[in-house]
Amino acid sequence: MAIESLGNITSTNFAPPRASASVGADGSNPNKIWLPLWSGETMHAYDQYNVFENIITHKSLTGGFSYEFPITGTVGLNESWDAGEELGGTSGSSYGTSSFKVNLDNRPMAAHFETDNVDALITQYDYRSELARQAGQTLANTRDRQLAEAICVAGLLSPLGHAHTTGTLTSANADPRGLVLANFPAPAVVGTTVVGGNNYAVTNCTEATALNILQAIENYFVFMQENDYPTNNVYCVVTPKVFQVIRALGIPRSAFSAITSSGVVGTSSVVTATNNYMNNPLFTGNDTFNAGMGIGMGMNALTDSLDYMGCRIIKSNHLPNNKDYVTNKIGSTKYNLVWNSDTCPDIFGAIFQPEAIAGLSLMGMKVDTVADVRRNTQFTVASLMKGTGIIRPELCQLLVGINNAGSNADLASGDIDARPEVYSIINTASSSNLANGFGAEYAMA
Repeated sequence: MAIESLGNITSTNFAPPRASASVGADGSNPNKIWLPLWSGETMHAYDQYNVFENIITHKSLTGGFSYEFPITGTVGLNESWDAGEELGGTSGSSYGTSSFKVNLDNRPMAAHFETDNVDALITQYDYRSELARQAGQTLANTRDRQLAEAICVAGLLSPLGHAHTTGTLTSANADPRGLVLANFPAPAVVGTTVVGGNNYAVTNCTEATALNILQAIENYFVFMQENDYPTNNVYCVVTPKVFQVIRALGIPRSAFSAITSSGVVGTSSVVTATNNYMNNPLFTGNDTFNAGMGIGMGMNALTDSLDYMGCRIIKSNHLPNNKDYVTNKIGSTKYNLVWNSDTCPDIFGAIFQPEAIAGLSLMGMKVDTVADVRRNTQFTVASLMKGTGIIRPELCQLLVGINNAGSNADLASGDIDARPEVYSIINTASSSNLANGFGAEYAMA
């Protein structure tokens, strides 16, 4: 019997079994392919799902642990400089003593997963892209929650040298800009007399509340101008429910809602059929208001926005209303606040500008992978080192609803005219995490 020649044993016609999950079929390390592919797709997903990081003051660090932002409006002034009078430096005119220091968080956030077949992920885009999407979205959602909370907290802080719980001056080292509590916009009450538990007002937002929010935007611009604050990039972030109500303002919801000549709501006996359901929608792109887009367009993506008098209205499902971050943590201790206590007002949204919040990143995203020979799997981690600070809280205003009826009453309607009261409520419910976190960090470096 003839023996057939098999030829030389080479890597071309013979593939030995992999020694471990980190060794490819040809003996090379698949991580050289896997890491660049997956990390790039994860970073793309993070950028796609992240909302707030693009509309705050963001700095990327290549090293170090902190960044200092100068306090604006601290240049000294001598209103009448007499001859022979020497100008001396003041505590409010030097960069070294007039800056806010923002630090990175102590520990990074990480998204991770485990797989038993890294080769399939390298060669199959459908598998790899889904893991990248989930990892990027998980990191983006967590970061968005942190920044959304920082925006809301900024709407509660008092000026430098003032007690956040009372708003009164407590230190000789007052705000170098000369700001007092009256220079900080108080929370705007856009919904009142709501019967029900916490967050009831937001989930049951009415057209009247939506109109109050638009009026709050107008009042915000007036307040900014009266205090010489910027008005270039103003955002109003609201919940998806509130956004939908604003978007649908003016679309008729019931019959016989026209007003008669005597000023009362008409009924079927006094309003003719031609007046039924007549109204003029605000945000449907009509010729009258030229805002929004046609009613046939859904605007149901979280990235959609509306423009009103120079303010961009955006939506986010990451606002802290009705959230308990002490139980469901989103980062280090300063982020872990309670917003769902019975005494906490309902948060419809917030008006802010990018200069109000500072965000830090260290070297972008880091991706690591390792073969676990004990489990015969490949373990992959994507991590981010971030930091958050409040630098101009005078540019933030909360939009709140209060409950003055029922056993779960929030605040009396006349008691929410200042930031300190809501600050105290959140701080007490959070076991002083607010005072020891963002409250303590808002100070001159």
